[in-house]
Amino acid sequence: MPTLLLVGITYSGWLFITLAYSRWPLILVAPIGALLVTLHGSLQHEIVHGHPTRWPEVNRLLAIVPFNLWLPFLRYRQTHLQHHRDERLTDPLDDPESYYWTREQLESVGPAARALLTVQQTMAGRILFGSVWSIGRFYRNEWLALRDNERGMRAAWAEHLLWCLPVILWIKFVCGMPLWIYMLTIVLPANAIVLIRSFAEHRAKPGVRERIAIVEESWLLGPLFLFNNLHSLHHESPSIPWYRYNARYRLIRERLIAENGGLVYRTYFDVARRYLFRAHDVLQHPGRIKATQAGVS
Repeated sequence: MPTLLLVGITYSGWLFITLAYSRWPLILVAPIGALLVTLHGSLQHEIVHGHPTRWPEVNRLLAIVPFNLWLPFLRYRQTHLQHHRDERLTDPLDDPESYYWTREQLESVGPAARALLTVQQTMAGRILFGSVWSIGRFYRNEWLALRDNERGMRAAWAEHLLWCLPVILWIKFVCGMPLWIYMLTIVLPANAIVLIRSFAEHRAKPGVRERIAIVEESWLLGPLFLFNNLHSLHHESPSIPWYRYNARYRLIRERLIAENGGLVYRTYFDVARRYLFRAHDVLQHPGRIKATQAGVS
């Protein structure tokens, strides 16, 4: 099965490239490592949606090793499936992957934070600052949930920390790589690559299908994202495995584009051309603007 083969290649590649730290220059190890951690994240996303086997526990074990160290797989699974409630897409209160804010949320942060958020509305700002910001915000929310003893939180984090141990031992003591180098040169760049994908994936629109973008002809980053760049197709049929995306997309392309109002980019270079230094959208969610104007909380 293609996904199982890719899992084997990804794990073997990560073991090989981290072990090469003591023999190869960091300028080679770091970018290859970042690409492999990005690919591993794409595999985790694939596994969240029920691949590659019919046995959920087997799938979970294939995904749970935390190459990026900071994100518990079980928490990612919970929040990403919540994101797939398409009727709530982009809503800052109900979509955990939304980059929009409510007016109250924006008023609760200082001017420096608002300026940084505004910069991150550009692709350049998202890539440069988004990794640290998104990880920091994730940890803040996780800490609040842990403090309030939300159901399943402590178990998810305990399991994650246990799985972090062999990864850390391998990196630090077998490969001889300081953890700060691994985080700074591999993990943060990998997260920045993922942010390229998510940057223009969604836009707040009245119609549900209009909120989901498509990036076509992405033969550089598309395979790295396991063709999740065809995002409208993914939201319509999340159970389709990655290796069937392109054939399926060709069959229903015209309908998907008609339904999403033509929210299509030719490549990620097209996204960069439009939004590298220009804001993709406003920070405040337009639906929430209408709600507060109408006196609805």
